[in-house]
Amino acid sequence: MPGDGIGPEVTAVALRVLSAVAARRGIDCTVGEAVLGGVAIESFGDPLPQATLDQARTADAVLVGAVGGPQWDGLPFDQNPGGGGLLRLRRELDLYANLRPVRVARRSDGPVDLLIVREATGGLYFGTRGSGGSGENRSAYDTMEYSAHQIRRVVERACEFARERRGRITSVDKANVLASSRLWREVAEEVFSKQTDLEADHLHVDNCAAQLMIAPQQFDVIVTENLFGDILSDQAAALEGSLGFAASANLGNGDAALYEPVHGSAPDIAGTGTANPSAAIRSVALMLHYSLGRPDLAHEVDSALAAVMARGMTTLDTAQSAETALSTQQFGDLVVEELASRASRE
Repeated sequence: MPGDGIGPEVTAVALRVLSAVAARRGIDCTVGEAVLGGVAIESFGDPLPQATLDQARTADAVLVGAVGGPQWDGLPFDQNPGGGGLLRLRRELDLYANLRPVRVARRSDGPVDLLIVREATGGLYFGTRGSGGSGENRSAYDTMEYSAHQIRRVVERACEFARERRGRITSVDKANVLASSRLWREVAEEVFSKQTDLEADHLHVDNCAAQLMIAPQQFDVIVTENLFGDILSDQAAALEGSLGFAASANLGNGDAALYEPVHGSAPDIAGTGTANPSAAIRSVALMLHYSLGRPDLAHEVDSALAAVMARGMTTLDTAQSAETALSTQQFGDLVVEELASRASRE
């Protein structure tokens, strides 16, 4: 689902990388295409057409580019590309665990390798909302509501990831203020009490935000609710230098899964060929790992991407100057060439 803005550009590069690594290993991938977001509104009057939803339910994995744009900003939340398209797709597929890995190999204070697990089907984004009044009497509200079941399943899933990593998990809330956060901490503690092999603790979200900037190396897995996870993962992406590097996976308990860059549709640079496709490429790596059962190929993609970036080759968002920046296509070419070079050395 290429979506809107720069979505088609970065998705095309990511699919080239997928095709390259699959061909190298003799794997046959069948890729179908469906519309989601603004382009779906323009064609079908619906950001998530039924045909798109049906296709997503039967696919082994879904890759999304990006959705949204200023021409649709005035639409009601449940009819716009984000709320009525992408968020609804996550909820329809019950993809409650949003994974956002952050890796920074070179830092003066040591490498960073953390995973934020964001609850993705509840909270403020899906609660009752409304507005009314006029002039200075205008008001609006959004409702954050969680059930113990919603909290428990995402914390348990995050514990699984912590167990596969370094065995440390931090639950983030605002339990000193919010009733929903007090329930979150209560349920998280119930889960942690049964995970005797893990090192677990709790942080308030404001402290966590500060700690991400001061000492991100302390974190292994962070699990938190929808809004906090959205904000903290975008903040953590700054450690990598740009949202253009930030990938995500959306997982549930079934076969369906969705993979997408964290960045938006960036309509200001759409069509210029300057978008960073790294997040889309990393999303393909996550897809290979979690949906297609090939963590070895995921490692190949990540390693090829890292090798290109280690040579200082990058797009405009992190280049030292416009003159040294690569185009979206050129960057993708280098990753594909790196994969081919590694194959020739085997």
